[in-house]
Amino acid sequence: MDETYLRRHFLRNIAYLSAGAVATSVMSNSASAQTSSPAECEAGVIAAGGADVQRRYIKTPTGYFMVLRMGDNVFEHLTNFATAENVPSASLTALGFGHPTFGFWNAGKKAFDAKTFHNVEMGSIVGSVAWHEGKPSLHLHGVAGDSNFNAYGGHLLNLEVGTGSMEITLTVHQKRLERGIDPCIGANVLGV
Repeated sequence: MDETYLRRHFLRNIAYLSAGAVATSVMSNSASAQTSSPAECEAGVIAAGGADVQRRYIKTPTGYFMVLRMGDNVFEHLTNFATAENVPSASLTALGFGHPTFGFWNAGKKAFDAKTFHNVEMGSIVGSVAWHEGKPSLHLHGVAGDSNFNAYGGHLLNLEVGTGSMEITLTVHQKRLERGIDPCIGANVLGV
């Protein structure tokens, strides 16, 4: 490749990034595509300005679209996002690779029994964003599949993005919704 082409390609990518778009490819010095290790990917994010600088979501006609990357904690990003954008309430759907911790509500203990899985593909995540005591309150459920095509699912207690990414679509509602503890079951319940 000649230097003029590379310079033009570089300037086009800079303009693309400064317009607030997420870069989907990383320029390399060779003409062939190469796969990077997780450490190289992380170094690329840092070299590009750091993970905090990288744009994670865009506004859509019905709400927002978010793309999280390997190592991101989904709950932390959604909580920070809901606070920053002052989201009154929202429904969400998502998919991607992850390390989920599922919980099954044990009514006798009034607590979740938890189990964590690693390197699974989240085939479906559904949930809602509301508020509880002045802070965002997330309620997410999901189904994950492993490399043997076994499926696991339930209430998500925690979720870190695995190899690849996670795509999240948020449909924002105009009314602010609050969660409160239901004294009969001892769990957080959404009020409408």
